[in-house]
Amino acid sequence: MDNQAILAASSRTKEMNDMSLSSNFDEFVEGNLGIRSNIGVILPTYCEAAHIEKLIGEIENLDLNISILVIDDSSPDGTADAVRKLQAKYPKILLRVRPQKSGLGTAITDGFKIFLSLRKPPKYIITMDADYSHNPKDIPRIMMPLKKGFDLIIGSRYCDGGGTIEWSPVRLAISKIANFIASSLIGEKISDYTSGLRCYSLKLVRNIICDLHSETYEIQIETIRQSHLRKFMIGEVPITFTGRKIGKSKLRFNEITQFVSYIFLKAILEHQHKP
Repeated sequence: MDNQAILAASSRTKEMNDMSLSSNFDEFVEGNLGIRSNIGVILPTYCEAAHIEKLIGEIENLDLNISILVIDDSSPDGTADAVRKLQAKYPKILLRVRPQKSGLGTAITDGFKIFLSLRKPPKYIITMDADYSHNPKDIPRIMMPLKKGFDLIIGSRYCDGGGTIEWSPVRLAISKIANFIASSLIGEKISDYTSGLRCYSLKLVRNIICDLHSETYEIQIETIRQSHLRKFMIGEVPITFTGRKIGKSKLRFNEITQFVSYIFLKAILEHQHKP
């Protein structure tokens, strides 16, 4: 098969996948599915009504061609209703309300699929926390390297210039251990495998979407692993991560242990399959 035939087959496969995604999500997403934007931002939420308006307002004020997709897990505090009110002011907000709390990994994967299902998907997709742990002003900075050929940029706490504020020694230690193990397992030369502030190229998301199966925080490592296996270019931009400013952290101990267990399991499986 020549190159033109391969490209044509690849294009048909992409179109079929996008059509399938569209049929799966159209009826569940609130907002204008005909929107067009250069950048799509995924905001997974659970009980963020107190400040979701301020956060979305700051993202909208970045003077970029941005659409925002809120994935809300039926927050009992009215987060979804707050987003619905904002849709009247900002026409490029989409809302997907899921029936129950289903985990960060599935929220991000659903967000990817929804953006892919749009008639005109954004060229870049940002993921970030909705609790002000990540600064919206960092969005333009983490996008810049993608224009130079990178496909995934991590907002890094551990590269030169990065840092954390208001983290307990225990949480910092767990994060460092998780990153050390992930780095040893995957081998990508980056310092922060677990940061949630990222920018993905559309090409990368289309290539890895069918191999994303994480339910919780291990999605951060899984996306890097799938990108590394496909030899996509991955880079880092320093950021300062701030411990949750408003409300209680939703990262519970059992989720942390599940996260670390995932890394150990992957390490064992990788070792067993080595010749």
